[in-house]
Formats: sequence, C-alpha cells, structure tokens
Amino acid sequence: MAFLLFDDAEELDFIGPWEMFTLAGELRPGDVRCYTASETGAVVTCAKGLRVLPDCTFDDAPAADVVIIPGGIGTRRERDNPAMLAAIERLRRGAAVTASVCTGALVLERAGLLDGRRAVTHRVGLPILARNPRVTLVEGARYVDEGDIVTAAGVSAGIDMALHLIRRLWGEELARAVRDAAEYYPEPWG
Repeated sequence: MAFLLFDDAEELDFIGPWEMFTLAGELRPGDVRCYTASETGAVVTCAKGLRVLPDCTFDDAPAADVVIIPGGIGTRRERDNPAMLAAIERLRRGAAVTASVCTGALVLERAGLLDGRRAVTHRVGLPILARNPRVTLVEGARYVDEGDIVTAAGVSAGIDMALHLIRRLWGEELARAVRDAAEYYPEPWG
C-alpha cells in the first residue's frame, strides 16, 4: 500500500485507511505492508499541523498493489505538480488499484484517470469535478469502485473505502476482523 503524501494533505484521509490496512497486516502477517512517499522525502506538514516523515521519495517508491492519494487543500496544488502526476502514472502501472480519498479525486481527474468513469469526492470538490464532462459524479456515495480506480467521499469515507478494498482483495473474513479490531461499525455495512 503506497500512500502519496504532500503538504496540506488532510490527516484522516490517509491515517484512517492506514489504520485499516495496517490492522489487516497485523491480522494477516506478510500479506499487507504500507509505506508513505512524498516528492522529496522531507517532513510533510498536513492540513491540521500533523508532521509526517515519509518512508521514501516518489522516485524511490517501490511498486505497490494499491496506491492511495489523500485529499486536503494541498490537492489544489498537487493536481498541477508534475512530480505527483508522474509518481501516480509510474506506480499505477503495476498496481491493482489506484484510489483517492476526498479531494484526492481532483488529482486523479487531472491525471486523466477519471475520464469515462464514475467518481465521488468531498462535497467541496464536486463543483471542480463537475467541470469535466467525461467524469460522472456520484453524489452521496461513500466510495465508488470502478475496478482499477476507486474514489472515496470526504475524510472518514476513506475508512469505508479501505474496508471495502480489504474485503475485495483479501475477503470478507479479514475485512470483518479489521472492522471489529478497530471497533468501527459504519452504517450500513454491506
């Protein structure tokens, strides 16, 4: 699991999924490993002030089965950042899923990955995505799974998306075990 971080990323957008995926890794050792990457590898200061030291740079990031781009005010800058777009393009080639949480969908849209697809984002990002007639917005969904591209609505929806991906990639039993370990009971679970 590769988490591509940047300044002004929304903390829960990546920490929620990180928690779900790392719990899955604890419950099934060896199956799930997570890492963070940023453009330079320097400390990233998130939207609410959390400082994170990424594991590697975009250029050094190893192949991943799932690539996750969080949202946050920083996406307005990152959607025009050639280094971010190049990292997504390189990593997604070998990934089963490229996913976004919240306004991370704006970055996927700029990379051309939402063309001809359904997508969701945080409500503040909906007007921006609506400018692209090739994207079909799905308002009110917690997440939208389009196969190799998965988008999640705002902030806490990333947890729902992560549980969905755990269920999709490793099965219902592991997803329920992670949900129970986290004591996270979204409604509806289904």
